[in-house]
Amino acid sequence: MAKVVFITGASTGIGRATGEFLVSKGYNVYGTSRNPEKISDSPFPLVALDVRNTDSIKRAVAQVIDEAGAIDVLVNNAGVGITGPIEEIPSEEIKNNFEVNLFGPVEVMKAVLPQMRKQKNGLIINITSIAGYMGLPYRGVYSASKGALELITEALRMEARPFGITITSVAPGDFATNIAAGRYHAPVVKGSPYEATYGATLSTMNDHVDAGSNPQQMAEAIYAVMKDPNPAVHYRVGAFMQKFSITLKKILPDKVYEKMLMKHYKL
Repeated sequence: MAKVVFITGASTGIGRATGEFLVSKGYNVYGTSRNPEKISDSPFPLVALDVRNTDSIKRAVAQVIDEAGAIDVLVNNAGVGITGPIEEIPSEEIKNNFEVNLFGPVEVMKAVLPQMRKQKNGLIINITSIAGYMGLPYRGVYSASKGALELITEALRMEARPFGITITSVAPGDFATNIAAGRYHAPVVKGSPYEATYGATLSTMNDHVDAGSNPQQMAEAIYAVMKDPNPAVHYRVGAFMQKFSITLKKILPDKVYEKMLMKHYKL
């Protein structure tokens, strides 16, 4: 019987690419979208879910279990970007980013864990970010929300292991998706002390996303994790230098690494 895979944020980008790839491999895929009625060409069923709404999470998970009888794999993919000088980002936007990137994925895990415990097996793959391994200028809120999800993955992995449940994270670098269009950009404020540096950094970030890798690469990486009988704690997927930046952070003195980042972002 085909394994049931539940993918949040599956209407576009990495979630959509992963769902399509897993369908081609014979998996029974369910995706989620805040507005599934607006998506007419999905090759797998889309269930209504807003990760900021716990009731909608519970309804979506219950619907999939009712229809498919199980949830074997959760790909916790729904997320949103945010950029700006921390001083100038409205507090409600910071809170919204954590609602989507951290609290939402935690609530989805809480909703599927009872079913996985009942099955005595399950795999949860949290999609984080290489940005979550370091505090990046003008991406500090995003780095923090994704970094927090990395740490919760580590903790929950140990808590869930006795029940036959495996939890891991896959951290992508820059991929050519619509995340730049969907994220919150703090405006470049005329006369702001950050005007020149933030304006230049924002342009660089958008160029990196536009020139990013094909989301198919992430789909294949997630599939490889699913096929692994003993998944690692963390995976990183992206260009060599993006992945290597994590290694450099571990081995370089803090101030040397900071100087390297500032040079990269022309600060």
